[in-house]
Amino acid sequence: MVARSYAQALLALGERRDQLEPFGLALEELAAQLEAEPRLRQFLESPKIDPAEKKRVLQQALEERAPPLFLSFLQLLIDKRRQRLLAAIAGEYHALLDERSGRVQATVTLAREPDERMEQEIAADLSRILGKTVVPRVQVHPQILGGIVVRYGDRLLDGSLRRRLRALRRRLLDAQLPVRH
Repeated sequence: MVARSYAQALLALGERRDQLEPFGLALEELAAQLEAEPRLRQFLESPKIDPAEKKRVLQQALEERAPPLFLSFLQLLIDKRRQRLLAAIAGEYHALLDERSGRVQATVTLAREPDERMEQEIAADLSRILGKTVVPRVQVHPQILGGIVVRYGDRLLDGSLRRRLRALRRRLLDAQLPVRH
């Protein structure tokens, strides 16, 4: 919840200054760097390192690649000792941007790798069904056997062959067979 509050504040700031996309890109890049570089994450999260040193390093590393207002936001996070939330703030920020522009991020699981046309059809069908622009992230899991599994937000649409076969098995096992005399 705290990460969402910071993301909302950054979004409001970005709106006022017409910097929504630059803030999003800078936040995404920083979150990716923190994920890829554990030493950087440890540096920022360590209570033993002086906050002024953290600010100086971030300023030096990002001044050419991030808007000045975004750097001020990062410095505020350090002052408030919230730098551990950077990845969560990035996720919340992008979720808020998606909400604002009517987009939905969806994880689409298929049994085999789709071609480009199939991916476009899936995106178009899901967009029509959900009434929003769906941005699918496709995963391949042969275990589902066939069909499609879609996860967006906290919802799950399971149209997999594996689920259908399980349901059929349950119905067959639960069926009452006629008794012959």
